[in-house]
Amino acid sequence: MLSEAKKIVFKVGTSTLTHETGKTNLRAMESLVEVLCDLANSGKKVALVTSGAIGMGVGKLGLKSRPTDTAGKQAAATVGQCELMFMYDKMFSQLGHTVGQLLITKEDVDDEKRRENLIRSFSKLFDYDAIPIINENDAVAVDEIVYGDNDSLSAVVATLIGADALVILTETDGLYTANPLTDKTAQRIESVEKITDEIRSYASGSGTTLGTGGMTTKLHAAEIATNAGIETYIVKGSDARVIYDLIDGKSTGTHFLAQKRGERT
Repeated sequence: MLSEAKKIVFKVGTSTLTHETGKTNLRAMESLVEVLCDLANSGKKVALVTSGAIGMGVGKLGLKSRPTDTAGKQAAATVGQCELMFMYDKMFSQLGHTVGQLLITKEDVDDEKRRENLIRSFSKLFDYDAIPIINENDAVAVDEIVYGDNDSLSAVVATLIGADALVILTETDGLYTANPLTDKTAQRIESVEKITDEIRSYASGSGTTLGTGGMTTKLHAAEIATNAGIETYIVKGSDARVIYDLIDGKSTGTHFLAQKRGERT
């Protein structure tokens, strides 16, 4: 089904982009960029929602841990966002693709006029064959205008641009019936027709030391996207070539089926 998608949003988390030290995981990042460029070469429109700004800022500033206060997170984000986009721009350019950065807050989506401007920006970037790279504007976000996790943001972006599919790249290869790290009986769920309370009960955890997400936020994102008619996949992102497995129809990760079919933009 992913092979038929013409417009796809990909989301990658901090834990995939960085090592535990906070330094960049170059192997994972290069793999992701290569696959997205290849998909763009095939004629698909791709957009990337990326975490990592605060995590990279932590590493570059030499901090021992991720700041817990808002000002500290904002400061780390300003440093890390520069590093993040510098690397994306360099890697995509080397493979012949141009990228455009969009830093979004919840307020940008909630306000009708700003939302329309945002949609037009996405549309024009696609017209120019540029690849949008999106992150939350951590440097200015406060509690009232923050998404708090890029999983939800990726689902909102997918909805805004009328994407056919959303692919969330994370630490685990999909949703399990229990934590596969601690429970040997845990089974991977290949597909989910509808997110129910039972499905939600399988998700737990509060994310990694450098990131904010967990399976709970990814299920929430899947619910937003599938309710908007967008096929959603949660797959292990350490090697982005797993995306080719999805396109080839191989069983990997968890596929959340779209609940309805809306008009595509």
